[in-house]
Amino acid sequence: MKRLFKLIGLAFVVCLLSSGNVAAQGTDLLSAKKNVIPGGYNFWVYTPEDYYYTQESTPLVLFLHGASLCGRDMNRALRYGTMAAIKMGREIPALVITPQNPGGAWNPKKLNDILEWLDENDYAYDHGRIYVLGMSLGGYGTLDFVGTYPEKVAAAMALCGGCTLKDQSKMGDAPLWIIHGTADKAVSVRESQTVVNRMKQAGITDRLRYDWLPGASHGALARYFYTWKTYEWLFSHSLRDPDRPVNRTVSISQTDLNQAYRDMEKRAEQLEVE
Repeated sequence: MKRLFKLIGLAFVVCLLSSGNVAAQGTDLLSAKKNVIPGGYNFWVYTPEDYYYTQESTPLVLFLHGASLCGRDMNRALRYGTMAAIKMGREIPALVITPQNPGGAWNPKKLNDILEWLDENDYAYDHGRIYVLGMSLGGYGTLDFVGTYPEKVAAAMALCGGCTLKDQSKMGDAPLWIIHGTADKAVSVRESQTVVNRMKQAGITDRLRYDWLPGASHGALARYFYTWKTYEWLFSHSLRDPDRPVNRTVSISQTDLNQAYRDMEKRAEQLEVE
């Protein structure tokens, strides 16, 4: 019976993500929050299975999309990333927040306003396990947020982005993984390399990991959102960790990335059979 409810719940999420329909808060797995923060971002909230039994221990994942998904149609923000991985069958035991940027650079304060709104509206989660990840424009947003609110971020992963902050002195306060492809024609790898070099010059790289993927294009890095190892790495960190070390043991190989979509397809097929 429990497996039946689980499958029904997953089918419901897939239906919601595909159609854009939204159920009432408190009973749904996915809900759209539109115009709830004056002057702020609209955003999606995904509540995982069993959330209402494990609220205080549930981590929170904040996913920031790239420029191609900017706008006012909230369904665009679901086209790739963490929510799309959930749609394809990836089980991510976290409260997942996907804001939509109407245009321009991500604003760290507006992202923090979402976290404060969640607290004010009784969304319980583990405040010691807030994770941020984003790609392209979302990669910039990730680094800008980490550099502004490092005391809130347990770990972050920034893909093919950069940083717009003039003061990057706090960038090394949180475990951070920066990844960029060397053949990226949309956002040059030099953008990420500049951030890393500044951190090296400032002597704040103890919590930093970085990888330059030979020959990888801009879009190739989207696969990171679909492999479980990305979330395994994020979830291995906590604000309560002594000295907050960065996890260097979890590796994500090209084989893992190549297999990411196949794993999702196999999961979908498995659900159909079950």
